[in-house]
Amino acid sequence: MLDTSSRFAYNEDHEAFRDTVRKVLAEHIAPYLDQHEADGIVPREAWKAVGEAGMLCPTISEENGGLGLDFGFNCVVNEELCYLGTSAGFTLQSDITANYFERLGTPEQREKYLPGMVSGDIISAIAMTEPGAGSDLQGIRTTAIEDGNHLVLNGSKTYITNGQNADVVIVVAKTDPGQGAKGTSLVLVDAGTPGFEKGRNLDKIGQHSADTSELFFSDCRVPKTNILGGEGRGFIHLMEELPQERLSIAVSAQAGAQRAFDEAVAFTKDRKAFGKTVFEFQNTKFTLADLKAKLQVGWAHLDWAIKRHLEGKLTTDEASAAKLWHTDLQWEICDAALQLHGGAGYMNEYMIARLWRDARVTRIFGGTNEIMKEVISRAI
Repeated sequence: MLDTSSRFAYNEDHEAFRDTVRKVLAEHIAPYLDQHEADGIVPREAWKAVGEAGMLCPTISEENGGLGLDFGFNCVVNEELCYLGTSAGFTLQSDITANYFERLGTPEQREKYLPGMVSGDIISAIAMTEPGAGSDLQGIRTTAIEDGNHLVLNGSKTYITNGQNADVVIVVAKTDPGQGAKGTSLVLVDAGTPGFEKGRNLDKIGQHSADTSELFFSDCRVPKTNILGGEGRGFIHLMEELPQERLSIAVSAQAGAQRAFDEAVAFTKDRKAFGKTVFEFQNTKFTLADLKAKLQVGWAHLDWAIKRHLEGKLTTDEASAAKLWHTDLQWEICDAALQLHGGAGYMNEYMIARLWRDARVTRIFGGTNEIMKEVISRAI
């Protein structure tokens, strides 16, 4: 269990909410972790359970069907999910897509999607990455060309979280291919729309319970009213959401790092070698001491970043730095913790193996860590 006694980003309401989150996860998620991993997807009944508990999209206003809470409540859910060891796509919906709908959506769009996203009846995804365009979003080739009162989408997306489950996808597409980034728009496409097909559930190294898909658009017609936000302003809208998205990844990474450390401590104190516990060897103690010090720094920095975001002050370069640092720390700790497990760490039956596998992608998604350095350097 995460120790939050010294945290300063949260208040009593956040911690009371954390108690609820832990109870819900213990009942509806923890007993089924292995099944979700084996199935490669989190079932819709789990989404409904966390939605009924107020754990989905807590920042959505009451008028749009939510609780109207601050982003700290999202962070509480995020931490508890990642410490538990699940890669369910709940945080994508709560921390990323919900904000697009509430901030940019028309009254009709908000009414159509947000209450269901809060309850878990509607699952959302955002489709940016393409086979030939990853961190460089200006390189996307999917088009949404005007035809009367409709847009006709053609192209493909890949590595899309919640892609199999998704009822609605925010598609990043070129509505005016000749204008480069200025010709990019966000277009809503509902599951079942003719010309929109979901490909296979992709076979990943880790994060097996997060369904991740290819999406295909072939003469897929949607009304022009499905544009989310301003036409031609898609790239700007994406950039506006980056601080929160990258902070969300940093929160996940720190919680995952803490769980890996805790697993290593428990294992080395129990496992014996050469007549004493593995923990008693100086190498083990010094390794864990080094990791503990870095975790201490990490939690303090994370709380600073969360509070700064709640105050509306977290900049893109600061959020990018948080994503860079915390995901690098997550990988360092997961790898060291696995090493301390010895051969057991390479066995999938041990939690550390899952934590290690799942950690590898955090330095890639949300913009690679190499891109984070580029973003940070621009602010120097």
